[in-house]
Amino acid sequence: MAQRKRKTLEERIADRQAQRPELKDGKHFEHGPAKFVFVFLIVLVVVIHIVGLAIVMALDLG
Repeated sequence: MAQRKRKTLEERIADRQAQRPELKDGKHFEHGPAKFVFVFLIVLVVVIHIVGLAIVMALDLG
């Protein structure tokens, strides 16, 4: 019985990537955790600004 040669890791990765559908512009953020960090930081900055504004208004420093 002939032993089947297994594809190299690079060839298997290339085959998997070739089977994936193309990314549509504006539909995908290529790196999921980066998207989470980006959105979290934007929300954090907005919340900090709103809280700071509320404190300044409450203390009548403006």
